[in-house]
This record gives sequence, C-alpha cells and structure tokens, in this order.
Amino acid sequence: MTTIERGKVSARARILGWYVLLLAVALVAALFLQRALLLRQAVIDADLALDQEVDELRQLAGGVDPSTGEPFAGDVEAIFDVFLMRNVPLEGEGIVTMMDGRPYKTDVVGSVLARTGFADRWATVTEPVREEVVSDQGPIRSLAVPLELNGETLGIFVAAISMHPRLAAIDDVVRLGALVYGTIFVVASILAWVAAGGVLRPLRQLSETAAGITETDLSRRIPVTGRDEIADLGRTFNSMLDRIEEAFEIQRRFVDDAGHELRTPITVIRGNLELMGDDPSDRQATMALVTDELDRMARIVDDLLLLAKSENTDFIESHPMDLGGFIDELIAKARVLDDRPWSLEGREDVVIEADEQRLTQAMMNLIRNAAEHTPPGSPVAIGSALRAGEAVLWVRDAGPGIRPEDRGRLFERFARGRRGRRSTEGAGFGLAIVAAIADGHGGRVTVEDADGGGAMFALHIPVGSVE
Repeated sequence: MTTIERGKVSARARILGWYVLLLAVALVAALFLQRALLLRQAVIDADLALDQEVDELRQLAGGVDPSTGEPFAGDVEAIFDVFLMRNVPLEGEGIVTMMDGRPYKTDVVGSVLARTGFADRWATVTEPVREEVVSDQGPIRSLAVPLELNGETLGIFVAAISMHPRLAAIDDVVRLGALVYGTIFVVASILAWVAAGGVLRPLRQLSETAAGITETDLSRRIPVTGRDEIADLGRTFNSMLDRIEEAFEIQRRFVDDAGHELRTPITVIRGNLELMGDDPSDRQATMALVTDELDRMARIVDDLLLLAKSENTDFIESHPMDLGGFIDELIAKARVLDDRPWSLEGREDVVIEADEQRLTQAMMNLIRNAAEHTPPGSPVAIGSALRAGEAVLWVRDAGPGIRPEDRGRLFERFARGRRGRRSTEGAGFGLAIVAAIADGHGGRVTVEDADGGGAMFALHIPVGSVE
C-alpha cells in the first residue's frame, strides 16, 4: 500500500514555488548572459576601432605628404602631424604619438591619457601590444604600434579607448533588462498562481467529492472535461466510484434479499423449536420440519450468492459449445426431473460461444418452472434455433399461461406469477437468475403465450459467428 505524506505547504504553493524558483534562475541567468554578451561585443567593437586607426596610420605612412607632394620617406613627425590633423576620434578615443621615448603630440583625449603614467609603458614597445589597463577614468583599452624604418624604431603610435562610456551604457541596458525581467517575473508568477489553481481545481473537486460521499449517497461525481492527466484522474476516480456504488448496491440488495427471504424460515424454525415437547414423535416431526426449512434456507442462500455473483465481470466465461448436443442433454435431464412427455421441438446443430454451465442453470430453472406450474402429465417442449444473429433456446408448456399484468414483474426477485399450480415453495429467485444469466451473455429473456395455450419462455443469446 502506498503512503502519501501530506506537508504543511499546499500543492498549489509547492508548484508555484518550484515555478518561481526555476523562472528566477532562468531570468537571472539570462541577465548575466546578456551582460556578458554586451561586454564581449564592447571589447570587439573597441578592438575594431583601434585596428582601424592603426590601418589608417599605415595607409598614410605609405602615401605622400600633402604639404610637399612627396613621400614621407620616414618623416615620422610629418606622418603624426597629418594624421592628428585629419583624424576624427570616436567618443572616448584618444591618440598618443611618441618619439625618442617621450610623448610627441596627442589629441584632446590622448593628452589626458599621456598624463596617466601609461606613456612609460608604451615608450618601450618593439612590436604591436594590445592591452587593457585600469585607470582613474576606468578601464582603458589600447593598441601600441612601433613605426620602424630599416629596423630602427622611429616612433610609437598609440590608439586608446576609454571603456567607461561603453560600460556605463551596458550597465544602463542591464538595469533596463533587470526592470523588464523583474516585471515579467512578477506577472508570470501571478499568472502561474492563477493557472495552478485552475489545474488543481479538479483535485479540489475530487477531495470535496470524496469528503461528501457517505454510505447512503454514492451518486456524486466529478465533472470532467479535456483529455489531460488531471482529466484522466477524474475519469478514473469516477469509474472507481461507479464500481464502489455498484458493490454497495450489490451488498445492499443481498442484505435486503437475505433479510426478506430468510426471516420467514428462521421464524418458523424458532417457533417450532420453542414449542417442541418431550414426546419422541413430536420431536421427530419438529426436526423434519426444521430440516426442511434449513434446506430451503440453503437453497435461498445459494440463489442469493448466484445473483450477487452475476454482477461480477467474470460471471460469464464463454467457450465454444455444441448447441445441438446441449439441447439433447437438457432433454435427458428434464426426463429425470419429472415424469411427463418431454419433446424436442427444434434442434440447431451449430457451435456457438457461450457459458454452457450458466446456460444449463438458466434452462433448468425454466424447465423446473414449467414442471412446477403445469398439471402432472402435461407436455413440455424444448428447442433451439438461430434467428437474426441470436441463438434462441426455449421451453414451451401447456399450462394456464402468464397473466399479462404479471409479465412486467415476472423476472424480478421474489416475483411469482399467479398460475394454476405450484408444486414447491420457492423464494422467487428462479426467473431472476435466468434474467441475470441472459444479461451476462448480452442477451435477454422473453415470455409469451404459446400456440394452443400455455407459456413459452425463451433465452436470446447474441452470437457473433457460428460454425
């Protein structure tokens, strides 16, 4: 048996808690990833800008001096002067030129950078150096390139960009993203709370339905819509309630039937035992009467158990059976049961799928019923036939027949038709058992007036295929 532990936190709160946790982790991870991508892109953009400045310087150095119309021919001062005159720097970008280990000329931002103490770092470079350093103005990314002629370094060109404006812009974007993600988080959490309530509503209805069920009212069901797991649970629960209600109804009918029918023989037995004297003949008569009543009670209990079992799914166990041989056996059993003219009125020699034992019980009840309700020596006919996809088995007697007003209740429990003769005192379960067996086969039992008088009881059993 599975044990379900119930915590103090509701299922709705637990679902929302996990959802909120996963959503928060996802949004925070997305925010950090966004910031990392923006930082990486800022570095890439800064390096591209620095590379562009160096490329422009190299193109200029390979050209001619606009003031003379002649090639620069290693005139580093002229190269630096023309470049600084023509260059339009980006925001936060600065140019520093150096000759003989000292700053030569700079632009506005470059003059600030030259005074930060980084000039000493750049004065000694012998090959292109790209680096990022931290200053009072924030991170600075730079590219220092030596200008050489015949293996001699004539000057150093430095392009630098302050990363502070770009980082400030990234921080603004991240703050805006945090605001947007936070709004999404709050709205999504509220919607998740509402959605969780909707998803769990069938479970609450299930709990309320289960709490409202009593032994006297098993009719409540959960309204089910959709085809998801919750709907399947609701349908399963309703199906379970159907089975429980059916089981309670079977139990109730069994108790009612037993109480109804066993009360009389118990009263008879008790009364006779209380009045039994010491005389041997009196005691013998009383014991005979008690034994007879006990036998009748045993038959009643057997019938009640059979009717109760008829509600189970395994009540009928169908197997191939020879219908013609089955009718022959019924004729033989009937002749042992009662000494009267038993005739074979129809014999269909086919193999059908049915429960032979249950059909024997039903037909023997009909045969016994015919024998008990007709005069001694009157004929009874038994037969079988295939009609419209049904195997029809019947018992036709020559008795007084069934009154029309009795036919509607004839197959109910404790029902007895008012016919002319009855040789035994039954409990009224015989025809109810016949109806239960027919119903278990998916068929029906009928009664109608027989030709020439009497009644004809017939079992109609559906057959899918015959051999």
